[in-house]
Amino acid sequence: MQEVLVTRKGQITVPIALRRKYGIEQGMKIIVQDSDSGIFLQVVPRFEDLIGIDAGKKDFKKTLEKLDKLRSEDRY
Repeated sequence: MQEVLVTRKGQITVPIALRRKYGIEQGMKIIVQDSDSGIFLQVVPRFEDLIGIDAGKKDFKKTLEKLDKLRSEDRY
C-alpha cells in the first residue's frame, strides 16, 4: 500500500511502480468507481492493446479500414 497526496484540484499521482505494473502511460484513461470499501481504480485498455487478442486473427490496419467502411455505410 502506498500513500499519495491529493492536489488542490483533486488530482493524485499513481506511483511509478504501479504505473509500470499496470502499463499506465500518459494519456490513458482510468475508471474511478465508488464501492462499499472505498474508491476503485481500473485501467481502461487502449484499442491498440486489444488488437490481436483473438489469437492473432485480426490486423490493426484492416480493422480500422473495416470500421471506416462500416461508418460510411451507416449514414442516415
